[in-house]
Amino acid sequence: MSAQAESPPTQGLNRATKDILFGSVAGMVSKVFEHPFDLVKVRLQTQPHEKPHYTGALDCFRKTIQHEGFRGLFRGVSMPLWGATLEDAALFFTYNQVQQALRWSRNLSESASLPMSDLAIAAAASGAMAGLVLTPIELIKCKMQVQMMGAVHQASTPATTNALGLISNTIRKEGVAGLWHGLSGTLLREVGGGIAWFLTFEFASQEFLRRRHSQAPLTKSDLSSLELATSGALAGICYNVSLFPADSVKSAMQTEHELRAQAGLAKATPTGFLQTLLNIYQTRGIRGLYAGVGVTCLRSAPSSAIVLYVCRRLTPALCITNWSRPPNVWAGDKCQIDLQDPMSHEASVRRVSILARADA
Repeated sequence: MSAQAESPPTQGLNRATKDILFGSVAGMVSKVFEHPFDLVKVRLQTQPHEKPHYTGALDCFRKTIQHEGFRGLFRGVSMPLWGATLEDAALFFTYNQVQQALRWSRNLSESASLPMSDLAIAAAASGAMAGLVLTPIELIKCKMQVQMMGAVHQASTPATTNALGLISNTIRKEGVAGLWHGLSGTLLREVGGGIAWFLTFEFASQEFLRRRHSQAPLTKSDLSSLELATSGALAGICYNVSLFPADSVKSAMQTEHELRAQAGLAKATPTGFLQTLLNIYQTRGIRGLYAGVGVTCLRSAPSSAIVLYVCRRLTPALCITNWSRPPNVWAGDKCQIDLQDPMSHEASVRRVSILARADA
């Protein structure tokens, strides 16, 4: 009697694919939750200082719903949703490639651990790549978010343009390079803020492990979801606060054309980063550079919790090696996950930014 041949088990997805897949899905869920907060932040950053439309975050929420309906809070959400996968891919790919290059330069094996300084370099490089990817996405998103801002003080409803129309208009008037207007601010935020996120996340997670007083060596895989979410929330706050003025300048640069049109002013040459920074400081002071920082930090904790929950739930489905009995994801079946590298959570715990990511 011949034994029935068994088909070989299907190989699970590799780490990079898993990182991008569940990071992107979790990032999309998180972005839907946090987009109303981001919209309020951008409007507070860019409203005219002579006659501000809003007195604060709560007033902006109230007036947006009053004049635009609940859907108004999600104006421009299509761009960050579309860009979530690109952002995650840029973060993960660059971070891993820079690490490999650093190991090669030091004649280390591919699995060798790197010192904190090298990981910070990789974090900065991945932030720079994310900045290149995010700038066009955030440009269109910010333009869409302020389109109806003038409706608060106007009798007629301002005309609006969808994402494709804004992309087409930008390329026609400013060329393809116009899509990267505000790149300097994005790079400052992503590189400097990324390093701040990395160091804070590492410190907080190590502090949680230290408090365990365990004799056996512990890694980040031993942290609970609450501890990871707390570490991610603290990291997100430091990411946002550290270089928030750069984000404020970026938002002002990217919405300058729309706001001048709303005010009935003639078109002008786009203002550069330093001049925009000086203009904000001279007219609104330090508070103007940090307008919207409170509502941005407020979203960090719940956003991190959402991302981590979705990642934890999706991971078993993405680690399947035997499709004859796939794990029951929602029943809590477990799967081995590599959590030892703090930046393996860059797009899932951080933005958050970005992700959150972030304005992202």
